[in-house]
Amino acid sequence: VCSYGAKTELSMEGGRIISTEPFYAYIKIAEGCSNNCTYCAIPSIRGKYRSRRMEDIVKEARWLAENGVTELVVVAQDTTRYGEDIYGKSMLPELLTALCEIDGFKWIRTLYCYPERITDELLDVIAKEDKLVKYLDMPIQHASDNVLKRMGRRTNKKELTDIIARLRREIPDIALRTTLITGFPGETYEEHQEVMEFIDECEFDRLGVFTYSREEDTPAASMPDQIRS
Repeated sequence: VCSYGAKTELSMEGGRIISTEPFYAYIKIAEGCSNNCTYCAIPSIRGKYRSRRMEDIVKEARWLAENGVTELVVVAQDTTRYGEDIYGKSMLPELLTALCEIDGFKWIRTLYCYPERITDELLDVIAKEDKLVKYLDMPIQHASDNVLKRMGRRTNKKELTDIIARLRREIPDIALRTTLITGFPGETYEEHQEVMEFIDECEFDRLGVFTYSREEDTPAASMPDQIRS
């Protein structure tokens, strides 16, 4: 239960309050995750990926705009997977286009875009829509093909290099953020150096690096050669 103080009636899956500063808000477009990376417990905690209906997201977004939000941050465990379970394909480009049509928003930011699902259509929408911040949060986790395979990721170093080059070529002013994991089970000194060199080459605008965390009941937790600091 919540008090909206809304200018229009809001009908969606549940109540919503603005708990951030009044000028920006997060909007969740899906729950759960079906990527099943070997180090991550989210699928077992939150279940498989479940997209929200586009009309419900747009309705919530309109309410936020009417109540003073000017920056909207689009989030899910994997925003680029949005809609596949409902509509049979990724609908993130269509969703972002619909959100950009809402009066009141000045900026719309998209987080957690998996590199293997960044399509031509998504790039076109980011490039042409003025409200879409030229910023992409693209978690890649590592750059060694061997480590990526053990992580259960669906990209390799060459594919990562290619998509980063393509993003900067097609959207020259884009800012790229990523996250990396260090100390994954079995990671060698050479594999660690490989990711360090990758960082130097790619020159990310923002970078978060996290020590591997041994999550209970994940495949990685039972892998040999656990690295401890």
